[in-house]
Amino acid sequence: MNLDVRLPIGLMFSVFGVLLAVFGLVSDPQIYAEHSLGINVNLDWGIVLLLFGATMLALALRARHARAKQPPNHG
Repeated sequence: MNLDVRLPIGLMFSVFGVLLAVFGLVSDPQIYAEHSLGINVNLDWGIVLLLFGATMLALALRARHARAKQPPNHG
């Protein structure tokens, strides 16, 4: 069975990361000064989610490539 859960997890976290990072970039900087000590938490966590999603996607694609190189198992 070729089910690799890293692919949908990677896609989901990458999409959420991009959305959160874009929201952090376009939102009003004044809200971060008032609520989070001037730290743009949406941008920071968006980048973290995007990096995690990209890592999961890379691992899934690497595993898919390694499976494609193996000879078929006729058992």
